[in-house]
Amino acid sequence: MNFILMLLFTCWIKPAFGKFGSALEVISGSVTGAGAVFTAWTVNAGNSLAIRSAPLDKKVWLLEKWAFNDTAAGVLRIRSPRLHDNVQGIRTRITNNDTEPLMSGLASYGWRQRLIPQDILIAEQTGSAANIDTGHLLVYYEELPGIQARLIDNAALMAAGVNRIGQEVSITTTATSAAYTGQVAINVTNDNFKANTDYALLGAMVDTRVGTVRIQGADVGNLGIGIPGEPTQRHLMSNYFQRLSDIYNVPLIPVFNSANKAAILVDATGHTAAVTSVVTFYMVELAPKSGQSSGGQFGV
Repeated sequence: MNFILMLLFTCWIKPAFGKFGSALEVISGSVTGAGAVFTAWTVNAGNSLAIRSAPLDKKVWLLEKWAFNDTAAGVLRIRSPRLHDNVQGIRTRITNNDTEPLMSGLASYGWRQRLIPQDILIAEQTGSAANIDTGHLLVYYEELPGIQARLIDNAALMAAGVNRIGQEVSITTTATSAAYTGQVAINVTNDNFKANTDYALLGAMVDTRVGTVRIQGADVGNLGIGIPGEPTQRHLMSNYFQRLSDIYNVPLIPVFNSANKAAILVDATGHTAAVTSVVTFYMVELAPKSGQSSGGQFGV
């Protein structure tokens, strides 16, 4: 029966949806005054711990998780009956004032966790006795109905890359809120993008710690993609997506076209106090195909 249903989906239902493409999505949540008690996340608006409905024969992976506890160390655990167990699950210690990744590191080694479409994850966190603490997940979908994020791998980047740029914006989050706030367009401070040109986003650095820096836009299917807002780990964050792509051997480097620059939106998760953080996005201009402007078709 399952085989017949999958066959029907592949041959009839799936074409009716139109094109399927890959997707990245950051999911953020928070706890307030949790102390040593595991407390369920309050999930940010626009996010959900329910894994999106995707073809069952395609990959859905938890690529990364991280957290921002500012005054006390703690634990972040992700559990579900569909993961290893529903008791402790993926349990990770959190160092206070450190938002670096908890599942991958500098070396080209990592192991992605398979997720099941429509499963509802349970995210719980411990930490400060009074303050807001945030947690974050990065999920990859090999195919997601209605979404076609523009993602490339390192080989494509090396073949098409022309010039490197640092694109700087300033974000001010809202106090006493873990929500995504301070949204600005990526060209609000400097606007030196070449017209109708593709740019690969390698990673980003912040000068002041935030939980996550989120980027949204049509080029990534209008889902938010996220980078840990850690100012002390340049070797991890400046090429964050490039490194993840190498670790997991799938295209994970987002590509944005400058024609969309006013609608490439950047914000960050808030915390107990308001934070102003200068974010530098490390990007690479991609060569157009011979004889034409890029227009979303770089020359690889």
